[in-house]
Amino acid sequence: MAHPVTRIAVHPDLDTASAAAADQLVGVVQAAAAARGECALALSGGTTPRTLYEMLAGEPYRSRIPWHQLLVFFGDERCVPPDDPRSNYHLAREALLARVPVPPDRVHRMPADEADLDAAADAYERTLRRLLPRGRGGWPRFDWILLGLGDNAHTASLFPGTPAVHERRRAVVSAYVPELRANRMTLTPPVLNGAAMVVFLVAGAGKADAVRRVLDGPWDPDAAPAQVVRPEDGDLVWLLDVPAASRRVAAADS
Repeated sequence: MAHPVTRIAVHPDLDTASAAAADQLVGVVQAAAAARGECALALSGGTTPRTLYEMLAGEPYRSRIPWHQLLVFFGDERCVPPDDPRSNYHLAREALLARVPVPPDRVHRMPADEADLDAAADAYERTLRRLLPRGRGGWPRFDWILLGLGDNAHTASLFPGTPAVHERRRAVVSAYVPELRANRMTLTPPVLNGAAMVVFLVAGAGKADAVRRVLDGPWDPDAAPAQVVRPEDGDLVWLLDVPAASRRVAAADS
């Protein structure tokens, strides 16, 4: 199957890739805020986005973003309390959200620390459906979703061989990940693919094989779950640093 990549951009390092993501986000936020009065984002965790978040919290980006018009959500979450260093929310709050004037009631963390994960996932889905506009098929539509890529080619908490990769009825699910022996909460493919823009920010030589498998390998989402991210009515952008792109077969932009 053809990959639906809108653009693949390779940057010298994580700093320049993050700056490209920041410039892009500013444009998306300003356009959505002007057109609709608000902009809905889904943030990612892991170590890679910290550079981007810290950039957004400082100038010149801080003063260019209408923070009070943001709706902030998360693409996935670990089943830990929000103050746990492993929490995706904790990272975003520490590096960005606590340093900018976004109203706290417009930040919606995934309640993945609750005892009943299925009920918590259902509640998060109801929040999405209540606050976000509807896209194709009635799915909640984000303006911008940030994703990362694991060295096993997972994205969000869509891990190889797990049912969440093939979820088509729910917007948010709890997912047990055997290789981690842990539960996660994650947005599902229909929501990711319903976004106006999805951005993969990937850095480091440790991700090079996963990048190659997702972008240049055969279609096999059970082995490379990030392949399921194929926006139906939006843009898909990969922002890579040179080490992450180093094993790609196709050097030209797609």
